[in-house]
Amino acid sequence: MRHPSLVARMAVVGSILFAFYAVAAVVAMGAFGAPLWLVLVGSVLFVGVQYKVGKWAAVRSVGAEDLPEDRYPEIHRQVESLCEEMGIEKPRLMIARMGVPNAFAVGRKGAGTVVVSEVLIRTLDGDEVEGVLAHELAHIGNRDVVMMVLGQGIASIVAIVAQWAVLLTGDNDIADFFLAIVVGQVVQLFVMLFVFAISRYREYVADSDAAGAIGSGEPLARALEKISRGNERASDSAVDEQVNALCISGQDRGLARLFATHPPIEKRIDRLRN
Repeated sequence: MRHPSLVARMAVVGSILFAFYAVAAVVAMGAFGAPLWLVLVGSVLFVGVQYKVGKWAAVRSVGAEDLPEDRYPEIHRQVESLCEEMGIEKPRLMIARMGVPNAFAVGRKGAGTVVVSEVLIRTLDGDEVEGVLAHELAHIGNRDVVMMVLGQGIASIVAIVAQWAVLLTGDNDIADFFLAIVVGQVVQLFVMLFVFAISRYREYVADSDAAGAIGSGEPLARALEKISRGNERASDSAVDEQVNALCISGQDRGLARLFATHPPIEKRIDRLRN
């Protein structure tokens, strides 16, 4: 699965995120007096550690456990068949109590993990589950999950550096403390705007890939309808904001469309059916 448009968008967003990260490293170097070589080595190591931690944190945040093959043989069979069709290795399969019908993927080709909720398995029919699995496998195959996890991490780092810059250049009073919080939030949101843009586009691409893998967009369209209704009825969700951006269906609460991590589900369903 090669998508030049997605690859180009990820390259542009990745370059922008790297620029933000480089500025944060220079600011940190000036603030703490660290030598350039230490900042460069530390930055590279920190990015690698952050990717590993981000993947681990996403899975842990929903209390995911391995999906037993003896209890869910059909899901394992579907994934094995889809992986062969898509040309990727079978990822680790996990199940979680998210409180809502949802699923997400983390990792990359050869080291991916797909997490599905218990509610999703109970709610969807077999072909609809297959559509969701194909969607998540497409994310792993397209390597866009790596961009999402790193993007969220870089936004957090840049925000922290911005907060420290305010504190170190101010009078260190209570006003500076609250100003640092506000600046950190604004900076993080600004950096995340670029991540949100790629997040919305990658959902359309994964939907298209899933429809191609299973031979039709209808099962995934029905799945999205049921997932949307399930999310609307749910009174409680164990999915936090960072994992929400990785899920097949986002729960964007009260924010403008500019800040949404997912395109409108109605548009996704229309595309799958048309």
